[in-house]
Amino acid sequence: MTIGNISLGDYPLFLAPMEDITDPSFRYICKLYGADLMYTEFISSDGLIRNGQKSVDKLDIRDFDRPIGIQLYGHITEAMVEAALMAEAAGPELIDINFGCPVRKIAARGAGAGMLKNIALMIEMTSAIVRAVNLPVTVKTRTGWDEENINIMEVAEKLQDAGIAAITIHGRTKVQLYRGKADWGPIAEVRKNSRIKIPVIGNGDIDGPHKAREMFSRSGVDGIMIGRASVGRPWIFRDIKHFMSTGELLPEPTTEEKADLALLHFEKSLEFKQGKRAIFEMRRHLSNYFKGLPHFRETRLRLLTSLEPDEIRTIIKETGEKYGNFRTDEKTSVYSG
Repeated sequence: MTIGNISLGDYPLFLAPMEDITDPSFRYICKLYGADLMYTEFISSDGLIRNGQKSVDKLDIRDFDRPIGIQLYGHITEAMVEAALMAEAAGPELIDINFGCPVRKIAARGAGAGMLKNIALMIEMTSAIVRAVNLPVTVKTRTGWDEENINIMEVAEKLQDAGIAAITIHGRTKVQLYRGKADWGPIAEVRKNSRIKIPVIGNGDIDGPHKAREMFSRSGVDGIMIGRASVGRPWIFRDIKHFMSTGELLPEPTTEEKADLALLHFEKSLEFKQGKRAIFEMRRHLSNYFKGLPHFRETRLRLLTSLEPDEIRTIIKETGEKYGNFRTDEKTSVYSG
């Protein structure tokens, strides 16, 4: 599979852009485990062109990230074009447009998945960005606004005509948010459409090797994007790759191995961020690394309330020593069939 001049091999795995999650420290860990292409956290075009610090900080790209895409969202074409030019100057391999975020405060003003109610503007904006930048432009979107308006086939064809280099489709509508089961049917229909020549990347409910193989085989997608299932489980990329090539399932890491990984992730967060922000933004990850451990409530509370790096390091190390070779019960594992 290729996007522009970016060669990604067979069965490539993508790390989805996730707000407050896919920062440089998490991307570092996911790359260690085999993510083929990663994305920054999504960036507001309005915030970027106004030089908002939080938005500008998200343009932080490092050598280990590559290949990487910068994802932008917004509802005004001129602002999105300006932001795309700023993003291009940061040196990514591609620019991605978010037409899929279902969060109310974003979609209600016509950005993200809100653009599914204004296809004409979506195409106008995409065409303008494709003309403005010299990098491949890709799009991430959903199957439609709601179940009565599944229009992804029309959207995919028009976006391809507008010049995008690949499309990622999340198998839910905007109205579904992240509820219910992702429907891969519309994704498969787009991939089978003889008019669609660009790569199609499937997204939604890919939580382990079995689901990944099913998505590739049932939908015929060119690649798979993984989001929430990677949080606390970045080894999912390694496990899927191993399963796709050998048919064998790797055992879930022991708690001691998870503790070592959590510690590395924490150190990278401290390295890449300033002050307490590194601690605050690691809490979700730390909680998920040790999800499913028995009798862990008190330790978890300490882990999520401490503001001292040395104390957090100690808690992580003590957790690894205490639980040692313990693995999450198979019934609660995302890999249980």
